[in-house]
Amino acid sequence: MPESSASEGIVGLYGLLASAELVAFYRLSDDGKLAPTLADKAALAGMAAAEFSHFDRIRGELERLGADPGQAMAPFTGPLDAFHARTVPSDWLEGLVKAYVGDGMAADFYRAVAEVLDPGPRTLVLEVLADTGHAQFAVDHVRAAIAADPKVAGRLALWARRLVGEALSQAQRVIADHPPLADLLVGDGASQLGEMGRMLAQLTDAHAHRMRALGLAD
Repeated sequence: MPESSASEGIVGLYGLLASAELVAFYRLSDDGKLAPTLADKAALAGMAAAEFSHFDRIRGELERLGADPGQAMAPFTGPLDAFHARTVPSDWLEGLVKAYVGDGMAADFYRAVAEVLDPGPRTLVLEVLADTGHAQFAVDHVRAAIAADPKVAGRLALWARRLVGEALSQAQRVIADHPPLADLLVGDGASQLGEMGRMLAQLTDAHAHRMRALGLAD
């Protein structure tokens, strides 16, 4: 891959990550408003602060590379907004499942990209993907809700399936609409389609694991 294409791919990846982290900050802040207890509100506030710290770390790296963070993030606003517009949770539990499933799939996507990066960028990507504690928080609360009322499991399982469909659709759109990022992830040429299929299969397998962790396995 030419060096210029690789640089464009890295800036694109950082722009996508920065956009996702900033959205996660706002979403966790909003979820805190739905939290049933002050302890839950405080926990989500702490997680939101961690997500903003991740965003700030990537923004600083973009500036170090000489890229404008706003311009790097702009191409990914549409797909992220589309995903969130189509998956507005109706209550606290749906919000937890959305964060766990949606953020988990996004993290798997970024880790797949990190596998092909040089050590420096790979380390940065993995650092900003560090779990803020939200995964276990979501699992504990969803499992407790199911134990208290087993009927909610069916509703949440349907919701999770909708989320994964939307997430995979937007991931494909992002890759298709941003060739430098696609080249960075799966290379160019005839092998690209096969690599995409392999990556999406891995994302689906990881989703199945998360569903089992939530107690929502099919």
